[in-house]
Amino acid sequence: MTAASEESAEVGVRPARTRKAVLIDIARYAAVVIVVIAAIYALWMNWSAVTRTLTAIPVDRAILSALAVLGGICAATMSWQVLVDDFGAPIGVGRGAQIFLVGQLGKYIPGSVWAYLLQIELGNKAGLSRARVFAATFFSICVAMVAALLAGALALNELITENPALQPLAWAYLLLPVALVLLYPKILTRIVLLAFRILRRPRPDHPVRLVTVATALAWAVGSYLLYGLHLWLLIVPEDMPPLNALALCIGTMAIALISGIFVFFLPSGIGVRELIIVTGVSVIAGVGPAVAYATLSRALFTVADLVSAGAAALVAVIARRKLGRYEGESTAP
Repeated sequence: MTAASEESAEVGVRPARTRKAVLIDIARYAAVVIVVIAAIYALWMNWSAVTRTLTAIPVDRAILSALAVLGGICAATMSWQVLVDDFGAPIGVGRGAQIFLVGQLGKYIPGSVWAYLLQIELGNKAGLSRARVFAATFFSICVAMVAALLAGALALNELITENPALQPLAWAYLLLPVALVLLYPKILTRIVLLAFRILRRPRPDHPVRLVTVATALAWAVGSYLLYGLHLWLLIVPEDMPPLNALALCIGTMAIALISGIFVFFLPSGIGVRELIIVTGVSVIAGVGPAVAYATLSRALFTVADLVSAGAAALVAVIARRKLGRYEGESTAP
């Protein structure tokens, strides 16, 4: 059989997509379109307040806000890095940042699971086993959820009071005990060992340590503190004490960002995230300015994600040229 016929045969046996899969994709993209239209409508209805608010933000505060976003992204990266380094030979911040940050760009594709799959494949390409990256990514989600729910408690009551439609947010706190149990070192170790055994990888040489979980959680909490600071720096509260406004911003951003996990069919939680931010900020500044702040926040996060991923990829290339390929695992299926 010739190469051309082999290629044709391979194409011929490629399974066709089911009607169900096609309908799910149509529904997913339709949801994105509806959300975008709703966002444009909200901007149009509040356009005068939005433009007035954006032009009134001092340049220095906008720059500090952007730096706070970058700081939060770095802290989130370190939370993941602590876990992945504990499951094997340390990979270095340069390699770790590339896997985590470039993989995070997958969240902009409808269905946030793509971000996690991309992290696993990037890790495998860098020389890590899929089992190791999967374990670190899964438990970093648990850590992020615990940190977000803890920080979100600062704003939960105000969010629900301002918008009763957000009452279901309170149900998310039923996941807190589950996530805490999963992060208990003995249980976490057993789950990690099971994952490595199923994927036929050598088991880690030590159990997961309490200091590892605590450090990852501290980095995650730090990331939400910085994200809240980012929002607070954009706002000039008039009728609320600055510290109270900061606490509200921290809680609002924590809940807004974690909401992306629950609305995974929307890219990066678009729409739901903005709704929560607008609700929280409107307590401080009113609806019109809140729409402006939510829009600017989304733009700053998108730029920060791209900049940090690009920088991480560049650092990883430099590290690979200086240190060579990661050899902590001989094979990485």
